Amino acid sequence: MNKFFFFLTLAVCGVSLALKAAPVLSETSARDYLKNGALVIDVRTAAEFKTKHLTNVVNIPLAELKAKLPAQIADKRTVVLLHCQSGQRSGQAQAQLQAMGYTNAFNLGSYDRAAKIVGGKD
Repeated sequence: MNKFFFFLTLAVCGVSLALKAAPVLSETSARDYLKNGALVIDVRTAAEFKTKHLTNVVNIPLAELKAKLPAQIADKRTVVLLHCQSGQRSGQAQAQLQAMGYTNAFNLGSYDRAAKIVGGKD
C-alpha cells in the first residue's frame, strides 16, 4: 500500500509541475507586440480583476473565454497576450485560443510579470 501512495504522490507532483511549466513569451517579444497594438487579456475571475488589475487590459475570465472572445476579436491573426495570477490559467487560455484558430495567442505568465512588461496598475 505504501508503494501505491508513493507513486500516486509522484504522479500528482509531475502533473503539477507540467501545468506550472506553461511556456511564456519573452519580455522582448511581448514588448514588440505591445508596440504594434497587441491586445492584453486578463483571464482571472471578475472578482480578482476588480481587486487589482493593469490598465488598458480586457478582463475575460478563463471560464468565459470561448464564448466571449470571438465577439471581442474577430480576426484570428490578432496578437493576444494573456495573463492571470500565476501563469497557469493563461497557459490554459493560450491552448484554448490556439485550438480555436487564434494563431498569435501568447502567455505572458503571472500578474506580476505582466505588470513588469505591460506596466500601469489600477
